[in-house]
Amino acid sequence: MSRIEQSWYKPASWLTWLLSPLTLLFYFVSQLRKLSFQLGIKKVVKHNVPIIVVGNISVGGNGKTPFVIWLTEYLKSQGKNVAIVSRGYGSKAPYYPYTLSEEDKAEQVGDEPKLLFDRLGCPIVISPDRNAAVSKLADLNIDVVISDDGLQHYQMGRDVELCIVDAKRQFGNGWLMPSGPLRERQSRLETVDLVIENGGNSAYHYTLENAGIYRVKDNVKVGHIDKAHVVSAIGNPNRFVESLTQLGTQILSMQFFEDHHPFIEKDFDKLGLGNIVMTEKDAVKCRSFAQDNWYYLKVDARANDALVNELNSILLRKGILHGV
Repeated sequence: MSRIEQSWYKPASWLTWLLSPLTLLFYFVSQLRKLSFQLGIKKVVKHNVPIIVVGNISVGGNGKTPFVIWLTEYLKSQGKNVAIVSRGYGSKAPYYPYTLSEEDKAEQVGDEPKLLFDRLGCPIVISPDRNAAVSKLADLNIDVVISDDGLQHYQMGRDVELCIVDAKRQFGNGWLMPSGPLRERQSRLETVDLVIENGGNSAYHYTLENAGIYRVKDNVKVGHIDKAHVVSAIGNPNRFVESLTQLGTQILSMQFFEDHHPFIEKDFDKLGLGNIVMTEKDAVKCRSFAQDNWYYLKVDARANDALVNELNSILLRKGILHGV
């Protein structure tokens, strides 16, 4: 994590104020862009399929991907054919919009879309233009589209907005980027359909539960790992380290990279022959060169009853689900 990112989760400092002119510029540009949609200067594209946006107002590390997996599986359990659209951060697809297939590798389509496809097997389309991604799904029998992130992609019409908030980190120092971690002001939460906390004890929350340790090379579930080096390239690696500690794994060393870091084999040279444990998002980028003693921790989101009931109520009200 860079020095600037570290400052986001501390009281305002000289660095915060030093960056404040850029923060002011970011605020005016983003507000002007948002106003252009509100006044109809820029057009919001409406689609024939309901769209649920799962996003946040802060940068990275909110635990959003496990909730997207949970929501997809929940909608499937209600008899819905679900597809996912994503920006595909870090992807190098031959063209956009691009529909994922089993042969695609993480370096081509991005780590999060690859993880989602491996877990869910549902149609996933990546593109910087989310409207183009949704349109790509037109020929499929899709009942609902989930947009993985995209809360600030105002050109894309949406039926439901779900905002994920990390219970521990919350909104950091409360400043907009780059002085703080916020993409939008906290008042934006008043306009979304539901604010959902990852962890914590708020009315609507979910927890991340350990679903076992798996070998990176072949996805085979293994038993307890006594000790290991920890390698991670996610937005908030501290939560990952805490999970391993709770499982009783002795941590030999920790090596953190920037979020979405494109791993290569050389990144692991200094760790020797000891066990290595990483996140599932990291594992999809390392599978082609992983050693036999490289593992990843799989986690699943578990929503509390109040969240399930409130979400169900919203989906019924918006006509995405239908009562008996």
